[in-house]
Amino acid sequence: MSTPRYDLVVVGGGIVGLATAHAAVRSGRSVAVVERESRLADHQTGHNSNVIHSGLYYAPGGLKARLAVAGCAETVAFCREHDLPHQVCGKLVVATEPEELPRMAELERRGAANGVETQRLDAEGIREREPHVRGLEALWVPSTGICDYRAIAEKLGELVAKEGGEIHLGRAVTGMVRRGTSSRPDVVVRTAQGDLLGERVVVCGGLRCDELARAAGVDPGVRIIPFRGEYSGFTDDAAELVKGLIYPVPDPAFPFLGVHATRGIDGHVHAGPNAVLALAREGYSWGTVKPKELLGSLVYPGMLRVAKRHWRYGLGEVHRSLSRAAMVAQIQRMLPEVEARHLTPAGAGVRAQAVKPDGTLVDDFLFVEQGGAGGVRGPGSILHVLNAPSPAATAALPIGREILERLTGDNPGPL
Repeated sequence: MSTPRYDLVVVGGGIVGLATAHAAVRSGRSVAVVERESRLADHQTGHNSNVIHSGLYYAPGGLKARLAVAGCAETVAFCREHDLPHQVCGKLVVATEPEELPRMAELERRGAANGVETQRLDAEGIREREPHVRGLEALWVPSTGICDYRAIAEKLGELVAKEGGEIHLGRAVTGMVRRGTSSRPDVVVRTAQGDLLGERVVVCGGLRCDELARAAGVDPGVRIIPFRGEYSGFTDDAAELVKGLIYPVPDPAFPFLGVHATRGIDGHVHAGPNAVLALAREGYSWGTVKPKELLGSLVYPGMLRVAKRHWRYGLGEVHRSLSRAAMVAQIQRMLPEVEARHLTPAGAGVRAQAVKPDGTLVDDFLFVEQGGAGGVRGPGSILHVLNAPSPAATAALPIGREILERLTGDNPGPL
């Protein structure tokens, strides 16, 4: 039996991989998606706060800024087209201390540069939007919304299959070999269930993307450090304190947005996430420990430098993870009426954060290309997506087209 061959093999069945596959099948290409889990969107896509980000936070000119702003509108349009749950509810970014006001002004500047509408509110304006929030000033961002990213990813998978693509679940990739000297250059994608051939391959491996890059013979230049973010649910009486989305002004030293309160599309309110080192790549709880993976994180020079530079911040995150009182104290900065009795565990996600050997936390999307015959867009090429945390879910549709264009020079344009 001959090995099946495709124009594009996508490794990873999260929302970015599925958006890439969807862009490819729309361009008329044959596509296979290979996912190690038995279900699509089982990691970062299925474990986040389901916020449709506006593009406010990101440095103008970067990939995050360009793709998140486009993705915000496209995600809403996709949900409308396919009757998926969503709401454009807007959000508040609240300054509670005087030292946060200059950072909020920088966010306002970034928003204007990125084409994101914002409105500055005083304390009275904050109360009009969110009566139970207390702050000095806030930015109102009307384009922010909420959705269900797992539902979006599953719909993308359905569309890929409907348009002739294949979805292979429960099939872990063990290696990739480029065959650039053959008459038809391609990539052999090795799995326990047999090989697949791809004229081109894109690796959207999330928490395993650096391992997959090394398995393909390339030095990714970063290591994925898994940071777990735990969420706290609000009891029904506390949920009445939150109308929509309430965010703090983020610390620019970190690629995390801080503990925020979100009324989800199901009506439930949760707050989070914090950011603690996960004890395994898929370490969704303190009880999930893989010693080899944990040791790999702890001895990585970049992580040692992060710990040395930001140990106070890290201790605070761990404290909030272990102490409900500490978590509620953080929430009370914006919502003073919330009490510890109002909080219940509400699950966790793990962020695949790329860290450079010098301790730099990679803030933008990061791609590494292995060129094939005739260059990076030639047959036999592989593109590795090595950093795609938030707002990658929001930006997934334009990211998928960006990846396809980098691999082939073809961009099918928005839906």
